[in-house]
Amino acid sequence: MKVNKAHKSVRPESAAMYKTFLLFLILATPAFAQTHAITTTFVADRKAVFATVESVDTLIARTRVGGTVADLLVDEGDMVAAGDVLALVVNEQMAPQIAAATSQAAALEAELAQARDDLERAVSLLSRGIIAQTRVDQAQTAVAVLEGRVASANQSRDVLLQQEREGEVLAPAAGRVLNVQSPSGSVVLPGEQVATIASDHYLLRLNLPERHARSIAEGDTIEVAGAALGGDVASTGVIRQVYPLITNGRIVADAEVEGLGSFFVGERVRVHVTVDKREVIVIPRSYVTTRFGNDFVVLDTQTGPRDVVVLLGQESPDGVEILAGLSTGDRLVQP
Repeated sequence: MKVNKAHKSVRPESAAMYKTFLLFLILATPAFAQTHAITTTFVADRKAVFATVESVDTLIARTRVGGTVADLLVDEGDMVAAGDVLALVVNEQMAPQIAAATSQAAALEAELAQARDDLERAVSLLSRGIIAQTRVDQAQTAVAVLEGRVASANQSRDVLLQQEREGEVLAPAAGRVLNVQSPSGSVVLPGEQVATIASDHYLLRLNLPERHARSIAEGDTIEVAGAALGGDVASTGVIRQVYPLITNGRIVADAEVEGLGSFFVGERVRVHVTVDKREVIVIPRSYVTTRFGNDFVVLDTQTGPRDVVVLLGQESPDGVEILAGLSTGDRLVQP
Protein backbone atom coordinates (compact mmCIF):
# COMPACT_ATOMS: atom_id res chain seq x y z
CA MET A 1 0.00 0.00 0.00
CA LYS A 2 1.39 3.36 -1.00
CA VAL A 3 1.28 6.26 1.48
CA ASN A 4 0.96 9.82 0.25
CA LYS A 5 3.60 11.92 2.05
CA ALA A 6 2.99 15.12 0.12
CA HIS A 7 1.37 16.79 3.11
CA LYS A 8 4.54 16.40 5.20
CA SER A 9 6.77 18.12 2.75
CA VAL A 10 7.99 21.67 3.52
CA ARG A 11 9.35 24.01 0.98
CA PRO A 12 13.04 24.77 1.68
CA GLU A 13 12.68 28.53 1.12
CA SER A 14 9.83 28.77 3.69
CA ALA A 15 11.85 26.99 6.35
CA ALA A 16 14.79 29.30 5.78
CA MET A 17 12.60 32.41 6.10
CA TYR A 18 11.03 31.11 9.34
CA LYS A 19 14.43 30.48 10.92
CA THR A 20 15.60 33.91 9.87
CA PHE A 21 12.51 35.53 11.45
CA LEU A 22 13.03 33.70 14.76
CA LEU A 23 16.67 34.72 14.84
CA PHE A 24 15.66 38.34 14.17
CA LEU A 25 13.22 38.31 17.11
CA ILE A 26 15.79 36.82 19.48
CA LEU A 27 18.40 39.36 18.54
CA ALA A 28 16.09 42.37 18.37
CA THR A 29 14.17 41.97 21.63
CA PRO A 30 16.98 43.03 24.03
CA ALA A 31 17.95 45.92 21.80
CA PHE A 32 14.43 47.42 21.78
CA ALA A 33 13.52 46.74 25.44
CA GLN A 34 12.79 50.00 27.36
CA THR A 35 15.09 50.75 30.28
CA HIS A 36 15.05 53.24 33.13
CA ALA A 37 18.08 54.49 35.04
CA ILE A 38 17.59 54.89 38.80
CA THR A 39 18.21 58.41 40.10
CA THR A 40 17.04 60.29 43.15
CA THR A 41 14.78 63.31 43.22
CA PHE A 42 13.37 65.63 45.85
CA VAL A 43 9.67 65.44 46.64
CA ALA A 44 7.54 67.52 48.94
CA ASP A 45 6.75 65.88 52.25
CA ARG A 46 3.11 66.72 52.85
CA LYS A 47 1.28 66.53 56.14
CA ALA A 48 -2.48 66.21 56.57
CA VAL A 49 -3.86 68.56 59.24
CA PHE A 50 -7.25 69.89 60.20
CA ALA A 51 -8.05 73.53 59.54
CA THR A 52 -11.06 75.56 60.62
CA VAL A 53 -12.97 78.24 58.76
CA GLU A 54 -12.36 81.52 60.59
CA SER A 55 -13.19 85.14 60.03
CA VAL A 56 -10.32 87.56 59.65
CA ASP A 57 -11.99 89.94 62.11
CA THR A 58 -14.65 89.14 64.70
CA LEU A 59 -16.31 92.30 66.00
CA ILE A 60 -18.64 92.89 68.94
CA ALA A 61 -21.70 95.14 68.71
CA ARG A 62 -22.10 96.78 72.13
CA THR A 63 -24.65 99.00 73.81
CA ARG A 64 -23.82 102.66 74.31
CA VAL A 65 -26.46 103.34 76.97
CA GLY A 66 -28.08 101.28 79.66
CA GLY A 67 -31.68 100.19 79.51
CA THR A 68 -33.93 97.46 78.15
CA VAL A 69 -33.59 95.83 74.74
CA ALA A 70 -36.96 96.88 73.35
CA ASP A 71 -36.48 95.59 69.81
CA LEU A 72 -34.02 93.03 68.42
CA LEU A 73 -33.78 93.37 64.64
CA VAL A 74 -31.32 90.57 63.71
CA ASP A 75 -30.84 86.86 64.27
CA GLU A 76 -27.93 84.42 64.00
CA GLY A 77 -26.82 83.98 60.41
CA ASP A 78 -28.14 87.32 59.12
CA MET A 79 -25.91 89.38 56.84
CA VAL A 80 -25.58 93.02 57.89
CA ALA A 81 -23.89 96.12 56.52
CA ALA A 82 -21.79 98.58 58.47
CA GLY A 83 -24.05 100.96 60.41
CA ASP A 84 -27.17 98.79 60.30
CA VAL A 85 -29.36 98.97 63.43
CA LEU A 86 -29.17 95.62 65.22
CA ALA A 87 -31.23 96.42 68.30
CA LEU A 88 -32.92 99.29 70.11
CA VAL A 89 -32.17 99.90 73.78
CA VAL A 90 -34.73 102.03 75.62
CA ASN A 91 -34.11 103.78 78.94
CA GLU A 92 -37.48 104.51 80.53
CA GLN A 93 -36.01 107.46 82.43
CA MET A 94 -35.02 109.23 79.23
CA ALA A 95 -38.55 110.17 78.13
CA PRO A 96 -39.44 112.16 81.31
CA GLN A 97 -36.03 113.84 81.28
CA ILE A 98 -36.45 114.88 77.66
CA ALA A 99 -39.96 116.16 78.37
CA ALA A 100 -38.72 118.18 81.35
CA ALA A 101 -35.86 119.66 79.34
CA THR A 102 -38.22 120.57 76.51
CA SER A 103 -40.62 122.30 78.93
CA GLN A 104 -37.82 124.22 80.56
CA ALA A 105 -36.52 125.37 77.19
CA ALA A 106 -40.02 126.47 76.17
CA ALA A 107 -40.47 128.46 79.40
CA LEU A 108 -37.15 130.22 78.90
CA GLU A 109 -38.09 130.98 75.30
CA ALA A 110 -41.25 132.70 76.61
CA GLU A 111 -39.26 134.72 79.15
CA LEU A 112 -36.80 135.71 76.44
CA ALA A 113 -39.62 136.93 74.20
CA GLN A 114 -41.00 139.04 77.04
CA ALA A 115 -37.55 140.45 77.81
CA ARG A 116 -37.08 141.49 74.21
CA ASP A 117 -40.45 143.29 74.24
CA ASP A 118 -39.41 145.09 77.42
CA LEU A 119 -36.15 146.12 75.76
CA GLU A 120 -38.00 147.57 72.77
CA ARG A 121 -40.30 149.60 75.05
CA ALA A 122 -37.35 150.85 77.06
CA VAL A 123 -35.55 151.99 73.92
CA SER A 124 -38.71 153.79 72.77
CA LEU A 125 -39.17 155.55 76.12
CA LEU A 126 -35.49 156.51 76.19
CA SER A 127 -35.82 158.16 72.78
CA ARG A 128 -38.66 160.31 74.12
CA GLY A 129 -36.73 161.20 77.26
CA ILE A 130 -39.12 159.48 79.63
CA ILE A 131 -36.63 157.05 81.25
CA ALA A 132 -32.94 157.04 81.86
CA GLN A 133 -30.26 155.02 80.05
CA THR A 134 -29.93 152.79 83.08
CA ARG A 135 -33.33 151.19 82.45
CA VAL A 136 -32.34 150.35 78.88
CA ASP A 137 -29.06 148.81 80.04
CA GLN A 138 -30.94 146.63 82.55
CA ALA A 139 -33.32 145.45 79.84
CA GLN A 140 -30.43 144.57 77.53
CA THR A 141 -28.73 142.59 80.32
CA ALA A 142 -31.93 140.66 81.01
CA VAL A 143 -32.21 139.72 77.32
CA ALA A 144 -28.58 138.54 77.20
CA VAL A 145 -28.99 136.40 80.33
CA LEU A 146 -32.15 134.76 79.04
CA GLU A 147 -30.54 134.07 75.67
CA GLY A 148 -27.75 132.23 77.47
CA ARG A 149 -30.20 130.26 79.60
CA VAL A 150 -32.23 129.28 76.51
CA ALA A 151 -29.09 128.09 74.71
CA SER A 152 -28.06 126.06 77.75
CA ALA A 153 -31.52 124.49 78.03
CA ASN A 154 -31.51 123.58 74.35
CA GLN A 155 -28.08 121.98 74.66
CA SER A 156 -29.20 119.95 77.65
CA ARG A 157 -32.21 118.76 75.70
CA ASP A 158 -30.00 117.90 72.72
CA VAL A 159 -27.75 115.80 74.97
CA LEU A 160 -30.74 113.84 76.18
CA LEU A 161 -31.99 113.36 72.63
CA GLN A 162 -28.52 112.14 71.56
CA GLN A 163 -28.50 109.67 74.45
CA GLU A 164 -31.86 108.42 73.31
CA ARG A 165 -30.53 107.99 69.77
CA GLU A 166 -27.52 106.10 71.16
CA GLY A 167 -29.95 103.43 72.22
CA GLU A 168 -29.61 102.14 68.66
CA VAL A 169 -27.03 99.33 68.60
CA LEU A 170 -25.18 99.65 65.27
CA ALA A 171 -23.22 97.04 63.32
CA PRO A 172 -19.51 97.96 63.56
CA ALA A 173 -18.75 96.37 60.15
CA ALA A 174 -20.29 94.38 57.34
CA GLY A 175 -20.48 90.64 57.88
CA ARG A 176 -22.53 87.79 59.28
CA VAL A 177 -24.13 87.68 62.74
CA LEU A 178 -22.57 84.73 64.57
CA ASN A 179 -24.24 85.07 67.94
CA VAL A 180 -26.80 87.23 69.72
CA GLN A 181 -26.00 87.64 73.43
CA SER A 182 -28.82 89.99 74.51
CA PRO A 183 -32.30 88.89 73.44
CA SER A 184 -35.26 91.21 73.32
CA GLY A 185 -36.46 92.26 76.77
CA SER A 186 -33.12 91.83 78.54
CA VAL A 187 -31.73 94.61 80.73
CA VAL A 188 -28.29 95.82 79.67
CA LEU A 189 -25.68 98.23 80.94
CA PRO A 190 -23.53 100.55 78.81
CA GLY A 191 -20.86 98.55 76.98
CA GLU A 192 -22.55 95.15 77.16
CA GLN A 193 -22.41 92.79 74.20
CA VAL A 194 -25.47 92.48 72.01
CA ALA A 195 -24.19 90.52 68.98
CA THR A 196 -20.98 89.07 67.55
CA ILE A 197 -20.31 89.79 63.87
CA ALA A 198 -17.80 88.01 61.64
CA SER A 199 -16.42 90.16 58.85
CA ASP A 200 -17.06 89.03 55.28
CA HIS A 201 -13.41 87.97 54.77
CA TYR A 202 -12.81 84.31 55.68
CA LEU A 203 -9.73 82.08 55.85
CA LEU A 204 -8.57 78.64 56.97
CA ARG A 205 -6.69 78.49 60.28
CA LEU A 206 -4.16 75.67 60.53
CA ASN A 207 -2.69 74.15 63.69
CA LEU A 208 0.66 72.42 63.14
CA PRO A 209 3.14 70.73 65.50
CA GLU A 210 5.92 73.08 66.54
CA ARG A 211 8.57 70.93 64.79
CA HIS A 212 7.23 72.32 61.50
CA ALA A 213 7.50 75.94 62.63
CA ARG A 214 10.57 76.69 60.49
CA SER A 215 9.50 74.65 57.47
CA ILE A 216 6.38 76.66 56.57
CA ALA A 217 6.32 80.25 55.42
CA GLU A 218 4.06 82.85 53.88
CA GLY A 219 3.31 82.09 50.24
CA ASP A 220 3.37 78.28 50.64
CA THR A 221 0.56 76.41 48.90
CA ILE A 222 -1.90 74.16 50.68
CA GLU A 223 -4.31 71.65 49.18
CA VAL A 224 -7.89 71.24 50.37
CA ALA A 225 -8.61 67.52 50.63
CA GLY A 226 -11.04 66.53 47.90
CA ALA A 227 -14.38 68.33 47.88
CA ALA A 228 -14.37 68.78 51.64
CA LEU A 229 -16.27 72.06 51.47
CA GLY A 230 -18.09 71.57 48.20
CA GLY A 231 -17.47 72.56 44.62
CA ASP A 232 -17.58 76.31 45.29
CA VAL A 233 -14.34 76.24 47.25
CA ALA A 234 -10.96 76.32 45.52
CA SER A 235 -8.85 73.15 45.79
CA THR A 236 -5.73 75.11 46.73
CA GLY A 237 -4.89 78.06 48.94
CA VAL A 238 -1.93 80.19 49.99
CA ILE A 239 -0.60 80.73 53.51
CA ARG A 240 -0.92 84.45 54.20
CA GLN A 241 0.35 84.61 57.80
CA VAL A 242 2.34 82.47 60.21
CA TYR A 243 1.89 83.52 63.83
CA PRO A 244 5.19 83.77 65.78
CA LEU A 245 3.65 82.41 69.00
CA ILE A 246 3.78 78.69 69.85
CA THR A 247 0.99 77.61 72.20
CA ASN A 248 0.78 74.13 73.74
CA GLY A 249 3.29 72.82 71.23
CA ARG A 250 1.29 74.06 68.24
CA ILE A 251 1.95 76.78 65.69
CA VAL A 252 -0.91 78.61 63.99
CA ALA A 253 -1.01 79.72 60.35
CA ASP A 254 -3.74 81.33 58.24
CA ALA A 255 -4.37 80.42 54.61
CA GLU A 256 -6.54 82.21 52.07
CA VAL A 257 -8.87 79.95 50.07
CA GLU A 258 -11.48 81.31 47.69
CA GLY A 259 -15.14 80.53 48.31
CA LEU A 260 -15.22 80.23 52.11
CA GLY A 261 -17.79 82.96 52.72
CA SER A 262 -20.83 80.68 52.50
CA PHE A 263 -19.68 78.19 55.14
CA PHE A 264 -19.96 78.00 58.89
CA VAL A 265 -17.33 79.72 60.97
CA GLY A 266 -15.55 76.97 62.90
CA GLU A 267 -16.23 74.29 60.27
CA ARG A 268 -13.30 71.82 60.08
CA VAL A 269 -11.69 70.56 56.90
CA ARG A 270 -8.67 68.39 56.17
CA VAL A 271 -5.87 70.08 54.23
CA HIS A 272 -2.40 69.03 53.08
CA VAL A 273 0.52 71.33 53.71
CA THR A 274 4.13 70.91 52.60
CA VAL A 275 6.33 70.76 55.69
CA ASP A 276 9.63 69.49 54.24
CA LYS A 277 11.42 68.00 51.20
CA ARG A 278 13.14 64.60 51.07
CA GLU A 279 15.32 62.72 48.60
CA VAL A 280 13.60 59.63 47.18
CA ILE A 281 13.70 57.18 44.26
CA VAL A 282 10.70 57.46 41.95
CA ILE A 283 10.13 55.13 38.97
CA PRO A 284 7.29 54.87 36.45
CA ARG A 285 4.48 52.63 37.67
CA SER A 286 4.64 50.55 34.49
CA TYR A 287 7.99 49.07 35.58
CA VAL A 288 6.37 47.41 38.60
CA THR A 289 4.52 44.07 38.50
CA THR A 290 2.72 42.35 41.33
CA ARG A 291 2.80 38.59 41.81
CA PHE A 292 1.64 36.59 44.82
CA GLY A 293 1.21 39.78 46.85
CA ASN A 294 4.77 41.02 46.21
CA ASP A 295 5.94 43.86 43.99
CA PHE A 296 8.73 43.14 41.49
CA VAL A 297 10.91 45.08 39.07
CA VAL A 298 13.25 43.66 36.43
CA LEU A 299 16.82 44.69 37.18
CA ASP A 300 19.35 44.74 34.35
CA THR A 301 22.51 43.00 35.64
CA GLN A 302 25.74 41.79 34.06
CA THR A 303 24.37 38.25 33.98
CA GLY A 304 21.07 39.35 32.45
CA PRO A 305 17.64 40.54 33.64
CA ARG A 306 16.72 39.53 37.19
CA ASP A 307 13.51 40.01 39.22
CA VAL A 308 13.96 42.06 42.39
CA VAL A 309 11.41 42.56 45.15
CA VAL A 310 10.79 46.24 46.01
CA LEU A 311 8.85 48.06 48.69
CA LEU A 312 6.54 50.71 47.28
CA GLY A 313 5.70 54.03 48.87
CA GLN A 314 3.50 56.93 47.93
CA GLU A 315 2.25 57.24 44.35
CA SER A 316 2.21 60.54 42.47
CA PRO A 317 1.66 61.70 38.89
CA ASP A 318 5.41 61.27 38.32
CA GLY A 319 5.43 57.62 39.38
CA VAL A 320 5.70 55.50 42.50
CA GLU A 321 8.18 55.93 45.33
CA ILE A 322 10.58 53.05 46.05
CA LEU A 323 11.31 52.68 49.74
CA ALA A 324 13.62 49.65 49.51
CA GLY A 325 15.10 47.28 46.92
CA LEU A 326 16.85 49.70 44.53
CA SER A 327 19.88 51.96 44.63
CA THR A 328 21.12 54.89 42.62
CA GLY A 329 22.79 53.70 39.41
CA ASP A 330 20.63 50.61 38.91
CA ARG A 331 18.95 50.14 35.55
CA LEU A 332 15.50 48.69 35.13
CA VAL A 333 14.08 46.80 32.17
CA GLN A 334 10.50 47.20 31.11
CA PRO A 335 8.75 43.95 32.12
